[in-house]
Amino acid sequence: MAHLWHRPKTSDGNLLAPGHKVSFSDSSKSSNKRDSGRPSTASNSRPSSPAAPPRAASQKRTSSSTRASSQQIWGDNRNFQRINRQSEALWQSTLVSPTASQPKPFLIYHDSFLPLLGPNPTLQLLIHDPRAPYFHEAGVFHPPTNTLFITSNQLEDSSPDAVTTRNKTIVITKIEFFSPTDFSRDKVRCPERNFMANGGTNYRDGLILCAQGSLREPSGLIYMEAKRPHKTTTLLNNYHSRPFNSPNDVVVHSDGSIWFTDPIYGYEQGFRPKPQLPQLVYRFDPSTGDIRVVADGFGRPNGICFSPDETNIYITDTDLIHGDGNTDYRRPATIYAYSVLWEHDSPYLTNRRVFAYADTGAPDGIKCDVFGNVYSGCGDGINIWNPAGMLIGKVQIEGGCANFCFGRNGEMWCFGEYKLWRVKMGDETRGALLGV
Repeated sequence: MAHLWHRPKTSDGNLLAPGHKVSFSDSSKSSNKRDSGRPSTASNSRPSSPAAPPRAASQKRTSSSTRASSQQIWGDNRNFQRINRQSEALWQSTLVSPTASQPKPFLIYHDSFLPLLGPNPTLQLLIHDPRAPYFHEAGVFHPPTNTLFITSNQLEDSSPDAVTTRNKTIVITKIEFFSPTDFSRDKVRCPERNFMANGGTNYRDGLILCAQGSLREPSGLIYMEAKRPHKTTTLLNNYHSRPFNSPNDVVVHSDGSIWFTDPIYGYEQGFRPKPQLPQLVYRFDPSTGDIRVVADGFGRPNGICFSPDETNIYITDTDLIHGDGNTDYRRPATIYAYSVLWEHDSPYLTNRRVFAYADTGAPDGIKCDVFGNVYSGCGDGINIWNPAGMLIGKVQIEGGCANFCFGRNGEMWCFGEYKLWRVKMGDETRGALLGV
């Protein structure tokens, strides 16, 4: 999604003065050792016939010795609201008002959503940091180190190096988990200069980040090692000598090729030069160096992901909201689906069709679970469609959610700018990208 500039705030809500540096407080080490027992991998079999979750016992309290406190909300474990399917089309705005205070975070539009939720779905607020919007994009979970990487929204930066980004910067937060609510939080200190990171995905032993670039530095794809000192390497920074706009999101195919979107948000927000390319979707093959366009015709191409069997690819168009904040509800807030066709040992995208249209805000980050259901961050939280494009459920999150990331066994982290949320669904509900 487009980055909207925020000046960091202090805990009392006052704006920080230009040049003030915000630092993370180091979490004190507790006597608890890393949990050596990881959850067992659930079966890949499809869930059984839908059944309503039973009423569960009261929630356990979070230990005071955890590294970061978490807040459990909507304590009633039967915390979902069923939408009347017969009246939904006419009265949805009354039944599910985006601005209304919802007592329960899980909305059921179809019974097929129930087995995905499992018997005891929960929504937790892990971190609320009013200083700055540190939880915005990327969302890359690295299983070997149990670490989550998140990119911030734009922050003010008065350092000399930030002149080419119009005094803006983006920081990368990493959260190392020892248990679901026991974690340490730190800021990634790359030795390289600010490259305005946005979307990201797992790649080899580390992760790929979309580098939006600056008025001086080119945009492209950056590989970052998951372990300190988080060394970075530029994978790609031009299309046959023509500069990219500001790459936004990225996904890796099983053949090793890297697919990414390239809208003009950087130019609209003043830290990228005038575009020299349309807003396109690309495929890059690192083994051969081949870079080619695979899709065009977007207002603002944004999120991208493959179906579990990679026969389809989903791309979001967030043209509803431009980088300068201009909003027009007549523009797309759409998820497009394409069929992936192989000819001459090379993939092509065919059969473009509208998969879904978001009813609240624009669909930004997008991912599939192992069953082929499609999840996207929207103006009211996470929206979930089945493979046929039917809206089957929502996870309502206050303030919406631009992006999110699957973890282990039904775990999902959702990014709400100043807040980091944890969703726990059924153990078998896992992200197709990692399958853990």
